[in-house]
Amino acid sequence: MLNRLQESDIKLLRVFYAVASCNGFTAAEPVLRMQRPNISAAIKKLEERLDLVLCHRGRGGFQMTKEGEVVFQETKRIFNAFDNFVFNLKSLHDDYSGHITIVLMSGLATSMQLAVAKAVKSTMKKFDDIHVNIQTRLYNEVEHVALSGECHLVLSTYDMVKPESVMFHPVGIKTEGRLYCSPTHPLARYRDVEALPDSVNIEDYPAIGISGLSSSNYINNDKRLSIQTFSDSFEVCMAAIMTGEYVGLLPDYIAKEQGAATGLVPIAKGSLFPFAHDLFVMNGKNTRLNPVLRYCIKEIEYFVSESQK
Repeated sequence: MLNRLQESDIKLLRVFYAVASCNGFTAAEPVLRMQRPNISAAIKKLEERLDLVLCHRGRGGFQMTKEGEVVFQETKRIFNAFDNFVFNLKSLHDDYSGHITIVLMSGLATSMQLAVAKAVKSTMKKFDDIHVNIQTRLYNEVEHVALSGECHLVLSTYDMVKPESVMFHPVGIKTEGRLYCSPTHPLARYRDVEALPDSVNIEDYPAIGISGLSSSNYINNDKRLSIQTFSDSFEVCMAAIMTGEYVGLLPDYIAKEQGAATGLVPIAKGSLFPFAHDLFVMNGKNTRLNPVLRYCIKEIEYFVSESQK
């Protein structure tokens, strides 16, 4: 079993990371500039070093094991942090080249994701030797990745108490939302009323919450949602709502983008449990905001704002 990483282990992990990212040996060949037999030998040697089976390969195609998934995620963290270290080190010498990592909150509106793509393109055009990794994280993970050094910038909504260790750059956009149910839910009949009848108690209906979301979102004047279970993203929350067993809070952009397919119903004309969460670009205070990152932040702010007009 591996007790200490050696330089040769790092090389083997990079091979595995490429194979896992490409979802196969053949697809990883041009990325690694290695032939398949050599890739296979490297993976086998890594498995021997770790004393784990990382993936299955054969007629059924490439498939990672549960252990392989864990190693892949941890490897991603290591390489992200290492790339960020190299980038920050270069910037001390006014060398603005290398990889930067941007994390998007899972489930952001498509228009916002496209705006980030435009901002990245603009940044890469201005700084010739910059490469950008774009990744996603769940709502309850965004604060951690901003602090951990795994990434340089995070784009996310945030409605908790802001920690002093994270810098927040407001985009000037709020993501609004409210309480939704499926068209088969008993409360769907109140789609067009201004308010629920006095005979209807919202606490009688099981609700699903979002891990990491402030509990104040589930209280509205004298009404309180009866949270029975939690999801880790708005997309999963929507899936639970569509079972017809739960009501839940969703951003309006999800209902708009998925409405035709799902028939999501805003209860009582959307008057119940409305929220408006500010959108921020975030970074840990240990992140060195050099000209590349400052320019990228401004471009993200500009293109995201433009996308909402």
